[in-house]
Amino acid sequence: MVIMNQEEELNELLQVRRDKLNILRERGIDPFGRKFERTDTARGILDAFDALSKEEIEEKQQAVVIAGRLVAKRKQGKASFAHLQDQTGRIQIYVRKDEVGEEDYETFSTADLGDWLGISGIVFKTNRGETSVKAAELTFLSKSLRPLPEKFHGLKDVELRYRKRYLDLIMNPEVKNTFITRSRIISTIRRYLDGRGYLEVETPTLHNIPGGAAARPFITHHNALDMELYMRIAIELHLKRLIVGGIEKVYEIGRVYRNEGISTRHNPEFTMLELYEAFADFHDIMDLTEQLITHVAREVLGSETLSYGEHTVELGKPWARKHMVDLVKEHTGIDFWQGVSDEEARSLAREHGVELKPGMTFGHIVNEFFEQKVEEKLIQPTFVYGHPVEISPLARKNEEDPRFTDRFELFIVGREHANAFTELNDPLDQRERFEAQVREKSQGNDEAHPMDEDFLEALEYGMPPTGGLGIGIDRLVMLLTDSASIRDVLLFPTLREQG
Repeated sequence: MVIMNQEEELNELLQVRRDKLNILRERGIDPFGRKFERTDTARGILDAFDALSKEEIEEKQQAVVIAGRLVAKRKQGKASFAHLQDQTGRIQIYVRKDEVGEEDYETFSTADLGDWLGISGIVFKTNRGETSVKAAELTFLSKSLRPLPEKFHGLKDVELRYRKRYLDLIMNPEVKNTFITRSRIISTIRRYLDGRGYLEVETPTLHNIPGGAAARPFITHHNALDMELYMRIAIELHLKRLIVGGIEKVYEIGRVYRNEGISTRHNPEFTMLELYEAFADFHDIMDLTEQLITHVAREVLGSETLSYGEHTVELGKPWARKHMVDLVKEHTGIDFWQGVSDEEARSLAREHGVELKPGMTFGHIVNEFFEQKVEEKLIQPTFVYGHPVEISPLARKNEEDPRFTDRFELFIVGREHANAFTELNDPLDQRERFEAQVREKSQGNDEAHPMDEDFLEALEYGMPPTGGLGIGIDRLVMLLTDSASIRDVLLFPTLREQG
């Protein structure tokens, strides 16, 4: 008895399929067929006929034309049952030799799982009550030269699923549903904003200066111009230029790129929604954010209550709005409202085990307390506002306490889902903030903002009071699809090279 290893077994299966390819050609059948006029889908047929009785369906004698991938087959003499899978789902087909003819039946009999077929036939219901299609004519559409994973060793390795997403989509219907939901989320956001008078635009992804966020950029070189360019780390600064130009309600949904770590929450390229509205402030943007996300959940999921992991999240109830300093006090007992020097703040951090980087001052330390002691505990939707000015170089200072800004972040299930400001529109203050960021950069902060003279010049022409918002689309999709990793909501996530 000869025992084959996995590679030998696969090679044998590949050869069998190549042989069948040649047989098709010998019969005059194109194994990679041409256009096929499909009139029906699996889901459409099931929706139309599942509720009808066997007799009602038989009386209709409804002709249909479907196409899909062969994913199951069982032969019973001169008849066979099989399942075809298209984008909408699976449907059973019944193929009889005396109905389709000897040639078509032979073609069907030798078809492998994974092959693409077109079927013309009549809808009927089996004795077991399954809505099916009785084939009258068969068209071979495309030969699969490799066996599907379940025919071989399955598709259980998570990283392999990410690398070969096309197989993942074939074998796991719930994966396809996730990406259909993702598409619906984005289209619902667009309709919502378009309906409220926002103009969608496209701005450059290659920037002369990286700005709009605290992040490390990807750097590339433009040969013709002989200059370094940066993949955008945010959409913000170009959209603010459009506010200056008189486009008062503007948004963009697009990819941004950050040369940073990869985790269950982070991918080097991801999708952002950024919007800006003239004459609004961060309170208005809070209202908009709550209304937008609740609307998306209601439209896409049909509910304002959702499950994420072990948590139940209530989007329909009023969302909490809390100052960062109040939350730190609530969870640690430390009151940063009192006059606290940089050194006192560093001492408090040491006492409470809060890790700091060199050069961090009062505002940085307040934020570190929040991120390390509070953030992950915010399960229900919570707007956290009042971020320190040191970490918010593009946000307007709070009039009552200029140590803080009119900025908020939205947290749900312990994760940030949105970031928003009353935008800084004072060009003199903005220059001072940029200069402070340049000093931080010289002290080793790779994520600090560089000086952007062109943006400052735009502000000098006058930008009206403006509210701005950024929402990470991928994290929102994770939330609404109960996905544990960002890789589960990206069709082709960034992965380390194999080998």
